Amino acid sequence: MGVKGRRRAVLIAGPTASGKSALALELARAQGGVIINTDAMQVYDTLRVVTARPSADEEALAEHRLYGVVPARVRFSTGQWLGAVRQVTEEIDPERALFFVGGTGLYFDALLNGFADIPPIAAELVLQVQQEIQALDAAGRLALLEAEDPVSAARLGVADPQRLTRALAVKRATGRTLSSFQDAPQAALLGGFEVERMVLDPDRQVLRERIARRFAAMFESGAVEEVQALRAQELDPSLPVMKAIGVPEIGDWLEGRSSKEEAVRLATIATQQYAKRQRTWFRNRFADWPRRAS
Repeated sequence: MGVKGRRRAVLIAGPTASGKSALALELARAQGGVIINTDAMQVYDTLRVVTARPSADEEALAEHRLYGVVPARVRFSTGQWLGAVRQVTEEIDPERALFFVGGTGLYFDALLNGFADIPPIAAELVLQVQQEIQALDAAGRLALLEAEDPVSAARLGVADPQRLTRALAVKRATGRTLSSFQDAPQAALLGGFEVERMVLDPDRQVLRERIARRFAAMFESGAVEEVQALRAQELDPSLPVMKAIGVPEIGDWLEGRSSKEEAVRLATIATQQYAKRQRTWFRNRFADWPRRAS
């Protein structure tokens, strides 16, 4: 237990390849804690290597929860993840510290501030909206959202296709605007916890070099076989797992559309760009969190 009998939670956020999992494992082993996945891609099965999930040997050193538990064919939402976390916290001895580790900022935000309880949206409707907005330019997309959910349009400001699709799909599926869900009172799951927070923020060049080395190693240590296994399932290409960095790049190589070297290069660039977006998000949204180099 933490201060005055409160349960203790340690939140370790940071960009990919920043050393989050290693730090969480070190701390959890020393303190007898439980590591809880806080990364949107690492919840899926099939892609342990591609998504840089902890290895089986690492998982044996401390209890890990919510890693590789969701079938690749499923669209797993933030709300579903939060529900799974709630169940996990109820199952774990309250004397044990919980170590939330990952790179998905929205998951951390949901833990601390709550999350709008939006019903699942049918994949067919999401695809329909995506196809509808493809023919529109940025102004047209934003105007479409303004007509159906002006509050969300004002908050969005720019016509980000993914977020705009989400807002339109919610409105058409539920009859309620996304903004009305978001503005409803929400309870933070960790509201009663003693919470320690940190963001791992290595030097930019150090991080870029780590990413380059890591993906090259992934290619030689099972990533290709994982992508082959994923492709064998003949899944909907719009599924989140099919867009995981490395999946399309290795897929192109397997199809003969690129060389192995090009696949590694493009996946490395995509990972570096993703890490840059993660760092920007954490710096903007978690500006008051303590920083660590690694």
